[in-house]
Amino acid sequence: MYTEFKLYSRPSFWEGMARMVDVFGLLNEYNSSSSDNEADFRATRSDWERVGADIWAAIAKLDKEQKQN
Repeated sequence: MYTEFKLYSRPSFWEGMARMVDVFGLLNEYNSSSSDNEADFRATRSDWERVGADIWAAIAKLDKEQKQN
């Protein structure tokens, strides 16, 4: 799994198609934060949420394996 917080916003299919011919980069759209600290906080929080989700998934997998044995 990947983090959900990204610098850039995810384009739709049609926006992606339009970007193929956007030679001047006019269609680029970025997610923004009010400050560098806020952007760092949001990215770090998102990363740690993914780490926590991975830990919970590992615990659930281990629990399932132990119940089968």
